[in-house]
Amino acid sequence: MKLGHLFLALSLLSTPVFAQAPPPASFEEAQSLFQDKNYAEAKKIADNWAEKGDARAFLMLGSIAQLGLGVEVDLKQAQLWYQKGADKGDADCELALAMLLITGSGKKPNVVDGAPWLQKAAEAGNVKAQYNLGLYYTGLYGTESDWPNAAKWFTAAAQKGNPRAQYNLALLHLDGKGVDKDQVKAAELLSKAAVQGMPEAAVEYGVMVFRGEGVQKDEALGAKWLLVAAQHGNAVAQNRLARILALGVPGVPQDPIEAMKWNLIAKKAGRGDVELDAAAEKADPGMLKDAQDRAARFKPLPDPTAQ
Repeated sequence: MKLGHLFLALSLLSTPVFAQAPPPASFEEAQSLFQDKNYAEAKKIADNWAEKGDARAFLMLGSIAQLGLGVEVDLKQAQLWYQKGADKGDADCELALAMLLITGSGKKPNVVDGAPWLQKAAEAGNVKAQYNLGLYYTGLYGTESDWPNAAKWFTAAAQKGNPRAQYNLALLHLDGKGVDKDQVKAAELLSKAAVQGMPEAAVEYGVMVFRGEGVQKDEALGAKWLLVAAQHGNAVAQNRLARILALGVPGVPQDPIEAMKWNLIAKKAGRGDVELDAAAEKADPGMLKDAQDRAARFKPLPDPTAQ
């Protein structure tokens, strides 16, 4: 090998190799970190995507500021982030901005400015916005009730499977507000919400099935739905279940210990029952102690439909 070629070869071998910079983290990584409650790292990635104008980042940063996730609560900053996304036409940011304004989140509510953003998000097809717009038209936020519009937006969200919209629309059908009074339709909607685990729907549907209102009467099945609601901490269901177990009905035999247990739990939740209390006073001390122990061990199941 000639000397010049040798020198060139040695030079190439000695040239340093610079490591390539890692690719920027994806927004999906930020979402994963956020779900793992690693808000500081999620925020770093979201800040980068916010600089690129990503509405998802605006929503995440707004949530972090509004809820004080790893930072001080800053409602003004949260509103600014949500506004950026809303101005880009992002329905999730429109909803977040609307609810921040309407509820006030600890500050004075601003329904006038919030309502148009809620309307925009609902019209864009955002299910949660449709549900909340239905609530808005019930007069929940201090405005006049508009039952036809409440029914309209509850229907839109209910058709997309929102259990709370299904529940509220069912109540409108029971009362005939904004829609025809229709127990059959109400029972159908309540059953859909109950199947998704909504305690309030389970107790209402259970009562309708137990009584045969809008649906075929089945006391045993009605009691099962009341049990579902009772297990999720619904005091009304706990009280009704206690009465059923104390008396016994077709398909549901008497169970005095369980009756006393559910009465004790309901009473602790503020749903007392003088008749059931009187019956417990006359009960066998051992059975009462068993009921008290069961009540003490009770822990309500979480509501999977909570928003």
